[in-house]
Amino acid sequence: MALSRSIVYKIETVCIAVKRLYTYLTGVNVVLVMKEDLPTEAVHMTRRNILKGTAAALAATACGGAPAGALVPKGPRSVPAAHSPVDIDRFVADCVAAAKDDRPQESVGEVLARAVSDPRAMLVAVGEPHKAGLNVFHRSANLTIFAATWTPQMNLMPHNHLMWALIGIYTGREDNILWRNEDGRLNGYGAKCLFEGDVAALPETAIHSVTNPLERFTGGIHIYGGDFFATKRTQWDPESLTEEPSDGEVIRRVFERENARAGCATDNG
Repeated sequence: MALSRSIVYKIETVCIAVKRLYTYLTGVNVVLVMKEDLPTEAVHMTRRNILKGTAAALAATACGGAPAGALVPKGPRSVPAAHSPVDIDRFVADCVAAAKDDRPQESVGEVLARAVSDPRAMLVAVGEPHKAGLNVFHRSANLTIFAATWTPQMNLMPHNHLMWALIGIYTGREDNILWRNEDGRLNGYGAKCLFEGDVAALPETAIHSVTNPLERFTGGIHIYGGDFFATKRTQWDPESLTEEPSDGEVIRRVFERENARAGCATDNG
């Protein structure tokens, strides 16, 4: 039986504690990205589903086992011993189906969280990164899915998406600085570090910059609630914060320059 909205909202003060318990019991480390001016129902990776998942994990633990396909809790970042590759075609199909729900970001986010809960399985499916790039799995008017890979210590300037976004890390680490546009000037107001197995949700109003702080490649599955490549967006110069136009092709050129800097091969593979 689904929890009523009124019950869910009454326990808002314990949401973070419950999220941590969910992570401990399931091994799925969900990152809540919230914005103070969003309505409560727009908070992504919702309290209701975190609570439902926690309840299921608690019940399984109390019975001395775990449900089929669940992770046996060994700590906040435990992963299964086996690394059977994720079926990318099935993953994409599940995302496309979930995007038709009333709350598409929430539903697709649940699919993504499951897919990267064993980061190694996703890495085996998409391959070890050897250059910065975007490996596109799906593109349509209402959904874009790709694996984004970052060269060691790569930076991406502040930019917006103008659509909801999800990020799930399957190798390495991604550091995000969150920005606000206040009276025509960007101001940083927060940061979020994403490790392997982490999932973050960004609203359509989000502005962020990205860094791979590691001396090795980082890879993540990025999902957008629209056509990422056809949408005209905005980016900001990393030094002057001057506003500039951006779209998918601009981002591709940024990746090409980064590969040249890092001395990576730039074939189309």
